[in-house]
Amino acid sequence: MSTRKHTALPKARTLIEALPWLTRHHGKTVVIKFGGNAMVDEELKAAFAQDVVFLRHAGLRPVVVHGGGPQISAQLDRLGLESEFKAGLRVTTPEAMDVVRMVLAGQVQRELVGLLNQHGPLAVGMTGEDAHLMTATQHYAEVDGERVDIGRVGEVTAVDPGAVRALLDDGRIPVISSVARSADEDDRTGVFNVNADTAAAALAAALGAETLMVLTDVEGLYEDWPHSDEVISRLTATELEKLLPDLASGMVPKMRGCLHAVRNGVHTARVIDGRVQHSILLEIFTDEGIGTMVVPDEPAHTGATGADAADIGESEKAGAA
Repeated sequence: MSTRKHTALPKARTLIEALPWLTRHHGKTVVIKFGGNAMVDEELKAAFAQDVVFLRHAGLRPVVVHGGGPQISAQLDRLGLESEFKAGLRVTTPEAMDVVRMVLAGQVQRELVGLLNQHGPLAVGMTGEDAHLMTATQHYAEVDGERVDIGRVGEVTAVDPGAVRALLDDGRIPVISSVARSADEDDRTGVFNVNADTAAAALAAALGAETLMVLTDVEGLYEDWPHSDEVISRLTATELEKLLPDLASGMVPKMRGCLHAVRNGVHTARVIDGRVQHSILLEIFTDEGIGTMVVPDEPAHTGATGADAADIGESEKAGAA
């Protein structure tokens, strides 16, 4: 008798490979910063929504934080308003802030919530203003060693994650636009535009998230760009801090966010290629993983028990990338 060939066997092997990672991440909060090409490509947007809903049904607690740079620039252009950037940040006049608020909460967030809710009544949209989720003060850019006023751009000073926790406890997927209320009660405008990478990192830390995932338009953090396209699979907070001064300006807020997260209680922070369909699932549920993972500095003592053993397991996964 010949053994019947089961064409679905590779699928079963893939599912079994995911088992240890399903066990490890079950019940844990994952904050995902949604941006880059994944935000404007229709197929990638649909795949992103599927990934996030999969995480929810697999027993994780996903939270999505988004910006909307391309959409904001397009709307400003339609209104005849200039898009200006300094030190990699958008100069945000009060008029531009109105557009930022409208586009993030009224367009990008609505579309993302709609994509997620095609799979069930899961996603709920909110902004950093709602329930005093994020509070910020004005952020000044540094250009050629000088402090420059770039308008309504905020630096997050406080996060109250109570409303997000309530949604997670109710089985929902919070989708959060990266604007924040002003810490100054006399501030008439009352709201700031916050870099989405920074907002996601601050929220991940406040939630005590297991993982921060940042979608980008590159494979990860390159070892010696532009001389090499070798991606660093894993590095510690201290190793990352040493690299920051030499990074391309677009990667700085992402990697600073990762550094802030792992130094404030988040177990791992990952920069992954949002141009790859289902990159989130590939990173979390496969032995190889993709992208770059940042971890807290190693403890001074040797020997691994409990949480340390879990760290080693995650390190082994990164080493296989």
